[in-house]
Amino acid sequence: MDRRGSRIKGELESSSVALAKAELRRQGVTPLKVRKKPKPLFGGGKRKITSKDITVFSRQLATMMAAGVPLVQAFDIVGRGHNNPAMQDMLLSIKQDIESGTAMAESLSKQPDHFDQLFCSLVAAGEQAGVLDVLLDKIASYKEKTESIKGKIKKAMFYPAAVLIVAVGVTVVILLFVIPQFKSLFASFGADLPAFTLMVIAMSDYVRQYWWMLGLGVGGTGYAIAKAHQKMPRFREAVERASLKMPVVGPILHKAAVARFARTLSTMFAAGVPLVEALDSVSTATGNVVYAEAIRDMRAEVATGQSLQLSMRQNALFPHIVIQMTAIGEESGALDEMLGKVADFFEEEVDNAVDALSSLLEPLIMIVIGGLVGGLVVAMYLPIFKLAAVV
Repeated sequence: MDRRGSRIKGELESSSVALAKAELRRQGVTPLKVRKKPKPLFGGGKRKITSKDITVFSRQLATMMAAGVPLVQAFDIVGRGHNNPAMQDMLLSIKQDIESGTAMAESLSKQPDHFDQLFCSLVAAGEQAGVLDVLLDKIASYKEKTESIKGKIKKAMFYPAAVLIVAVGVTVVILLFVIPQFKSLFASFGADLPAFTLMVIAMSDYVRQYWWMLGLGVGGTGYAIAKAHQKMPRFREAVERASLKMPVVGPILHKAAVARFARTLSTMFAAGVPLVEALDSVSTATGNVVYAEAIRDMRAEVATGQSLQLSMRQNALFPHIVIQMTAIGEESGALDEMLGKVADFFEEEVDNAVDALSSLLEPLIMIVIGGLVGGLVVAMYLPIFKLAAVV
């Protein structure tokens, strides 16, 4: 009951019932009943924190800091207003850390799954230089551009995958329910069927008899690949290396990795982070193990006094334009600006390549769908055409 004697109810985060009651009394509330909140049966009631959530949070925090809102209050506003409970809990936990006197960069580093070394390094640089609002704005812009590239690549991959899945689904439905009807019709003909028709009927019989085995096989294989990609670094590295060599898709992934490299290094260098330290963070931001290894080699060479553009020349991964722009940036003392222009150029290249890929895939997808569904239809109608010719 509150001070006015009205019955109220609500939620309070606490480590024990006794502490929860003490906190309620401090707020002027008389606790009549306090119980632990039960957890939902599935998934704990919270969706995962995504990179998009972190990007939106970065922009919100940067906007509030630029408007003069104190850091703790900004975390409180963004945290309580977030529609993802998991994100809300994390932000309010970070806010408590900051209130207790911990630096923001140190608080963020306690959440390595969501705030990488790059994020924490830029925040630390902003705190040390007293320009946290400026650095947060750079972080927000960087995250937005990175998410934009990821979204474009996912869009290019999602459309053909979704259409092919639908095409396979339609084919399975035809094999399970339509072909058997034609099979019973053909049995009354009492004549030999074309080889193509016999092959499709045999395929239909196999799918009808072993559909559960095929389903388990496809599902199990997909689950095993997903788990191996998540848990086995060697398998993930092999997939990333192979993806760069794929036709059509490989060049897009190369351009995206170069764009992320240039954007990340530009952002960190502009924030005053030393080049060697910046390269250490950039190696994990490219999104591909091949580029990560190349950048770590470059870092070792730069640490011995070699210029960045010379170390880049020893790698065949970086296009000539990137090396030349880097050389101009080093000579003019505007490396961050030149790398920013490189990032803009390759981000536009990725955008154009994705659009071209989508235009190329549309007719190819139509051919595949026509071959799957149309082939089954032709196989079923061949005997009818043959019967009509005989009649």
